[in-house]
Amino acid sequence: MTILIKILQFIMSLSILVIIHEFGHFTMAKLFKTRVEKFYLFFDPWFSIFKYKKGETEYGVGWLPLGGYVKISGMIDESMDKEQMKLPPQPYEFRSKTSWQRLLIMTGGVIFNFISAMLIFIFVLFAWGETYLPTSSVKYGIVTDSVGYSIGLRNGDKIISIDNQKIENFHDITSDIVLNNRKTIQVDRDGVNLNIEIPREYVPKMLKGKGQIDTRIPFGPYVIESFGKKSAARTAGVHLNDELIGIDDKKFTYYDEFQKYLLENKGHSIVLNLSRSGQPQNISVTPDTLGALGIGRSVILSQIFDLKTVKYGFFKSFPAGIDKGLKTISDYLKQFKLIFSKHTKGYESLGGFITIGSIFPGVWDWQRFWNLTAFLSIILAVMNILPIPALDGGHVLFLLFEVITGKKPSDKFLEYAQIAGMILLLALLLYANGNDVLKLLKH
Repeated sequence: MTILIKILQFIMSLSILVIIHEFGHFTMAKLFKTRVEKFYLFFDPWFSIFKYKKGETEYGVGWLPLGGYVKISGMIDESMDKEQMKLPPQPYEFRSKTSWQRLLIMTGGVIFNFISAMLIFIFVLFAWGETYLPTSSVKYGIVTDSVGYSIGLRNGDKIISIDNQKIENFHDITSDIVLNNRKTIQVDRDGVNLNIEIPREYVPKMLKGKGQIDTRIPFGPYVIESFGKKSAARTAGVHLNDELIGIDDKKFTYYDEFQKYLLENKGHSIVLNLSRSGQPQNISVTPDTLGALGIGRSVILSQIFDLKTVKYGFFKSFPAGIDKGLKTISDYLKQFKLIFSKHTKGYESLGGFITIGSIFPGVWDWQRFWNLTAFLSIILAVMNILPIPALDGGHVLFLLFEVITGKKPSDKFLEYAQIAGMILLLALLLYANGNDVLKLLKH
């Protein structure tokens, strides 16, 4: 059920954004009296799921969920309609419009995606406000892994600042280090302030999910609420709603201490000290090769930490939403730059549909859904404006060449460029989704 909810949210979000993007092209084309022959959600090679015609435009839903398109008369696009391009230009065709009109038609989708992202952020801030975990409220300090330990961090360290700059939102710390090339972390360790240098090789490891800086949380109360598919604890006789008190008569203050003990004893028999309906129970069990028992509990941060909620009135939500949108654009452009860096090797972490779909929560949360939709709208806009043939940015690139040189690229050249661009995009699509498959196989 969890996976189904993620898939439904992803498809719904993608559909909304594709329609907005293509409506941007459609609106600009209609504004300059350019004929739009097709308006499709998803692609329709060979056949479509649904279609109907109104006026000069055919509206429909394709079966291949890789985006969508509008077919504009007199424009070489995904349809590769060569026959039309052999005929003399007509006044209603794209190729008959002025350069600035063609520019607006080509960038209409990107413009609408940027605007829609801003409007969604404004709406979310007005409707729900913004709740976050202040860095100063992380009272138990941080928890990290062996990669974090290798640079000098320790579980229980309290983050003071990054490069001597305070980070208000604790969950911005990791992205701040990765995106802004930070050099040092200032921490409070048992009342002593320390300055920890960030080595160059730390960021590439963080991009692969290692060396993360998370909140340290208390161990108890640990009431068992779920079992994994393969649960050694359930097989041994542990019940739902049992409370785990300790292991081998050893008590834990923090959850990471419990995890460490399991890892140290993976494959060896241990005794779970439980409380069942107020009565003590001791059950022997052997953690699996990963040090897991196959048990789970829910952790609600608001019950552990003092979260901060900022509410916005109608008028204040506009500048706040725009600021959030601009910051998201800036951060995404920085992330995008990491993909092409030889040092960070961000391309190794590039993900496809599985990665994108997995960012949606397993339960339906409208606030998170709209925040993620706004973020994906920015991704869609940035990706489409890249100067790659077959994308909006490719068309813009050729138009700028025409404006600067006074020479329009030939239709034959544009055809070949379109084909090359589509091959490149297909290769990127296969690479990104191949990465997803490899990650699944590794786990």
